[in-house]
Amino acid sequence: MATRSKSVRHSTVSARRKPSVVPPSTPPPSKGAPAIPVGDPSFAEPTVSADPTTFSQHKNDTLYYSSKNLNPQVVPSPRNPANLTLSLQTVWGKQGAARIQALNKAGRIVFHSVGDTGSTKGPLTIDTVADKMVADFNEADPADAPSFFFHLGDVVYSFGESAFYYDQFYEPYRNYNAPILAIPGNHDGMTYTGDPEATLAAFLNNFCTPTFQKPSEAGGLRRTTMIQPGVYFALDAPFVRIIGLYSNALEDPGVISSQGGKFPQVGDQQLTFLGDQLGQLKAQNYQGAVILAVHHPPFSGGTGHGGSPLMLQEIDAQCQKAGFYPHAVFSGHAHNYQRFTRTVGQTQIPYLVAGCGGHNILPNSPVRTPAQVDSHTTIDRFIDEYGYLRVVVDAHKLRIEFHNVASGVTTKSPYDAVVVDLKTRKLLPG
Repeated sequence: MATRSKSVRHSTVSARRKPSVVPPSTPPPSKGAPAIPVGDPSFAEPTVSADPTTFSQHKNDTLYYSSKNLNPQVVPSPRNPANLTLSLQTVWGKQGAARIQALNKAGRIVFHSVGDTGSTKGPLTIDTVADKMVADFNEADPADAPSFFFHLGDVVYSFGESAFYYDQFYEPYRNYNAPILAIPGNHDGMTYTGDPEATLAAFLNNFCTPTFQKPSEAGGLRRTTMIQPGVYFALDAPFVRIIGLYSNALEDPGVISSQGGKFPQVGDQQLTFLGDQLGQLKAQNYQGAVILAVHHPPFSGGTGHGGSPLMLQEIDAQCQKAGFYPHAVFSGHAHNYQRFTRTVGQTQIPYLVAGCGGHNILPNSPVRTPAQVDSHTTIDRFIDEYGYLRVVVDAHKLRIEFHNVASGVTTKSPYDAVVVDLKTRKLLPG
């Protein structure tokens, strides 16, 4: 895949853009235009274009923040509760079989992950991260290019409305030539008093359609909708299984259950789903990497968003019941990068926070690392910078890299990395 023109490459987020750069010539259509079913997925534009300097939608919805709903929202039911696993082969459409064959032949898979990409102040920060992600398709070995992007939530701010999908999602990733899957974040599901859109309505219309469709939100851009079975689901790919949960619409903490009837609108179906997934992996003696993705972080340091200890307890209970823990846990929400190591029995599990995909980096007091969080957990890195995760998995190892945008769009060396031995479940030298 071609990379972006040199005129829009940046070495830092604060780099100035050339004033001649203009927005794409095809603006989004009016809200409410019907989606058009298509036969096969489409991803990147055929011609690389320069980044815009402004959003096409000049309104924002932050003025409704004072009337936001302060309770967890209803979790939409999946299309088919009996089938919540989506294969990467299906996501690639007609190319799927050949793609999977190539990954198995190469003996590894590479993918991206990050959350909190939506920006309310303009395209600069989100496009700078997206530019560097797109540059990862330019590899000497095609096997090192990403096969998909797993978004960790908060795709669109502040209330996830369809009107903002063009500027905050479709336009920034117009040159990203691979599928994008996602779990919702709190802003994707948050509503306010008098909100004309139901919770997660736009997310469902863009990520959970039954077939590939041309969404009105994409305007004249080519990317089609994603066909996830629901807002929580599992992605099955060569060498890796990703289990994605929706931690609902509160700022803090994350909520994945009714919490014993406290939130009946949430229900306990995600706990059942998680337990079923872990139990199946245990029964199958699954040999690949297992990653749990949830928007709110179980652990978080600094002065921004905190962790969600009750959510962690509920996840632990399902892991203990199944006798199977994930190899790593990914989350966003806190607008920075954090890496924790948690010891569970004889295993070491990295917990990564990557909420640095384009929304405002949270101002934090400096966090000295490494530091002890509790008797079983340490915080090993804390980085207040924009960036993303690049993940490499083969039959033996799970390698998770953090790439910061300040290093430059063409830099291939990670700013931080952690490696998990899949057999021993111990961390290896990075």
